[in-house]
Amino acid sequence: MVLLTGKPYADRRQAARRLRESLAGYETLHPLILGIPRGGVVIADTVARELKTDLDLVLTRKLGAPGNPELAIGAVSESGRVHLQHEIAEKVGADEEYIEREMGRQLGEIQARRERYRRVLPKVPLEGRTVILVDDGVATGATMQASLWAARDEGPQEVVVAVPVGAQDAIERLERDADDVVCPYVPPYFYFHLTC
Repeated sequence: MVLLTGKPYADRRQAARRLRESLAGYETLHPLILGIPRGGVVIADTVARELKTDLDLVLTRKLGAPGNPELAIGAVSESGRVHLQHEIAEKVGADEEYIEREMGRQLGEIQARRERYRRVLPKVPLEGRTVILVDDGVATGATMQASLWAARDEGPQEVVVAVPVGAQDAIERLERDADDVVCPYVPPYFYFHLTC
């Protein structure tokens, strides 16, 4: 989970409950909840159960920076949609060759995960549905942006981004492409680290 100074949520389940409360207006639309593995799945599952609606996954992987795989220079979706943060990639020295290698590596991981996940969770069609993309938070927004574009490619009626916490600049960028962005907590200073 993304933790912040002031720690707004005790754990992912509490974050999920708060997010679900913020999504109350979508209850009657029977939306499709798409969780982004790994952290977003716990939250998406809780939201889907409480909204009594369908759950699926969107397989998107972060493109990590050279020498710092936790820093996103972009993201790639299972459909091959790429969101590259050129400014960050340039600052960390990620040239085209590195980016191509990292994309290939992440697409391989997506393929392996798709084979595992789809054995137990068949893909739910997005066409004509209200789709709510859920993750445990957004720092750069790269993974969510690639997920949003990949979802749009499948013809949903609308795409909503839902996260319990997010960096202000990332939320503002996502608002340009999403039909709605639901984020109950946008801290003035966004410091994060990953926990299990």
